[in-house]
Amino acid sequence: MSFKSVNDILGVLEVQAKLQEQPFQSLLKCWPEVVGAVVAAHTQPLSIQRDVLRVATSSAAWAQNLTFERQHLLLKLNKKLPTPLVDIRFSTAGWQRPKDKAPEQQTLLSRQHPSYLGDGMKVGGDVTPTTRNVNTVFRHWAMTVQARSHGLPVCPQCHCPTPPGELQRWRVCSLCAAKQSSSNKSGE
Repeated sequence: MSFKSVNDILGVLEVQAKLQEQPFQSLLKCWPEVVGAVVAAHTQPLSIQRDVLRVATSSAAWAQNLTFERQHLLLKLNKKLPTPLVDIRFSTAGWQRPKDKAPEQQTLLSRQHPSYLGDGMKVGGDVTPTTRNVNTVFRHWAMTVQARSHGLPVCPQCHCPTPPGELQRWRVCSLCAAKQSSSNKSGE
């Protein structure tokens, strides 16, 4: 009668447990490690049918990009799985946002916007003209804009009054920044 060490017995039990474990369950365990955290956040393995893995993706773009990478992913997955996969199919069908992750929305308060001028920008009475004369309305608008821009720093490029936040962010007003951006894109 031979006695085996506890480590030998535990090793045999571990191997037996892995053989009895469902292939899909073992795939779910190793999926984030194989594909990486970013891809795992945009994918959900759904099932294995006839050695073909079906994976839901958060968008069609993810499905297309991962389809191009499927041979590479198959190689990596088959090294980890007890039974090898033949293929992977990516689709947006079946995608559900994980319940523990709410959609990330970045809320920008009006005070955080570079064009914010402040709450205390009331113009002498700030009365809206009651007459529907276009010229009167335009004059009122022009006076409001002029009063609001009084005391603002000027853009070094176009010399127009500019909110300080825009100058801090782009060193010019938003219109000049947009012009620079579009000229940079057209020059590429």
